[in-house]
Amino acid sequence: MSDAPKAPIPDATVALGSLPVTVLMVDDQAMVGEAVRRMMADQPDIKFHFCSDPTKAMQMAREIQPTVILQDLVMPEVDGLQLVKFFRANASTRDVPMIVLSSREEPETKYKAFQLGANDYMVKLPDKLEVVARIRYHSRAYITLRERNAAFDALHASQEALKGELNEAERYMRSLFPAPMEDDILKADWYYLSCTSLGGDSFGYHWIDPDHFVVYVLDVCGHGVGAALLSVSAMNVLRAQSLPSVDFKDPASVLAGLNDAFDMEKQNDMYFTIWYGVYQRSTGKLSYAAGGHPPAVLLPASARQSPRLLHASNAIIGAMPGLPFKAEITTLAPGDSLYVFSDGVYEVNYANRPGMMTVEEFAAELSKPSTIGVRKLEEMVAFVRREQGQENFEDDFSMVEIILK
Repeated sequence: MSDAPKAPIPDATVALGSLPVTVLMVDDQAMVGEAVRRMMADQPDIKFHFCSDPTKAMQMAREIQPTVILQDLVMPEVDGLQLVKFFRANASTRDVPMIVLSSREEPETKYKAFQLGANDYMVKLPDKLEVVARIRYHSRAYITLRERNAAFDALHASQEALKGELNEAERYMRSLFPAPMEDDILKADWYYLSCTSLGGDSFGYHWIDPDHFVVYVLDVCGHGVGAALLSVSAMNVLRAQSLPSVDFKDPASVLAGLNDAFDMEKQNDMYFTIWYGVYQRSTGKLSYAAGGHPPAVLLPASARQSPRLLHASNAIIGAMPGLPFKAEITTLAPGDSLYVFSDGVYEVNYANRPGMMTVEEFAAELSKPSTIGVRKLEEMVAFVRREQGQENFEDDFSMVEIILK
């Protein structure tokens, strides 16, 4: 090794990030270790550690957490190539760059070292410039890997926490949905499946008074937290009947009130659609209105009558305050079934033929006799899954069933 003075090597502390460059050198020759230590002496960003006992190298690596390992191959008690294998098998050193520093130059030895996991190979004793450059090069890559892995771990933890919060939010949304009910007048049930952890659909039904029963399904544009918050807000308004100057037994009045209360310019440009119907027990009349929402399907009790699509088209809710809304009226008879749903239940692409399912095709399937002992709602979910050729839905599946007695 030459004693001629060397030009100072630039400090690379800043370029290497927040973790220090930490070198572990494993060599049974103290003289070699001292020579390399001197090479590092004027490098303030490099922490040098020397281990002369290869049997203690693994323990020392766990303690100092090196960013690069320099290792000899010819040592007593422990074969250098075997030590390379041990370092690679240990979780704490599996990814740490390893530079073999050996007096052996045979290609076969180098081949074995690389095959067992060495990252680099230098013949003793190389020039200081080369040693420092290789240490910094491999440490830089390892530090970047560590920082990337730490960022990924933090991101994963954040995603898991967010997932937990979204699941909790979905449980809250489901808690707002009405329980299945049955009385002397009617039977009400529903099926809901979100296409994401948090959807924008919501629905409800209840007796406003002993003579009026209301049912509604609303669908907020998009999915996620924003859609869910708007959906819950609108549903709570309907549940509490908290819109001033609105007659909640009049669907047109309800939609006009919602449209003014949820102006999309004040809702982050989000809007929703809704189908809202009120059944009057004393007259058998159903008044209903839809704001940009698909029609409900009425299945008459008589097998001789075809299913009816209850259209009552109006603008989406939130498009423009002050818009007029209109309602329609029809008559229900004992044994009739009413199905109210979002567009996600039928707007699916067919798996075995071109095109998308229409509401008319969905209604035709809905009108077929049910299998004994199977809920009609579950049959329709199974039907749509078969037609689209997959289990998961691209939109929320929300469907309410009302059967008159």
